Amino acid sequence: MTVLPIIKGKDEDILRAKAAKVPQVTKEIKKFIKDMHETVEKAEGLGLAAPQIGQSLRLCLANFNGKMTPLVNPEVIWSSEETSTMEEGCLSLPKINVDVTRPVEIMVRYEDIDGKEQERQLHDLDARVVQHEIDHLNGILIIDYK
Repeated sequence: MTVLPIIKGKDEDILRAKAAKVPQVTKEIKKFIKDMHETVEKAEGLGLAAPQIGQSLRLCLANFNGKMTPLVNPEVIWSSEETSTMEEGCLSLPKINVDVTRPVEIMVRYEDIDGKEQERQLHDLDARVVQHEIDHLNGILIIDYK
């Protein structure tokens, strides 16, 4: 496994582009997910999106239910009307923290590492982390919420 360099800066093209769908979970994608896991652990982050390490793919890792979980082609399919505002940071924007308002609860659909479709209902910080990572897949950064 490899720790990959994290792309930093609000004007990096790959951080501003909408990422491409992952057509299939291959051996290469599984290895990439392992490298992402090493990278986010080393950086002590709560999540990491593929564009942050130079791959424009709809793939991210997010810490929920106490473990780092890979989400392939994730999408929020429902979100609560109730919102909360919390300060967020980002591995791609060091030393920048922004108050971001997000739904408190979401339902996310994604493929797991075996390519099987999953749905999870997430609350509070778990929901916030997943929404933050999906923002990365859509070219949205926390500074866009200022």
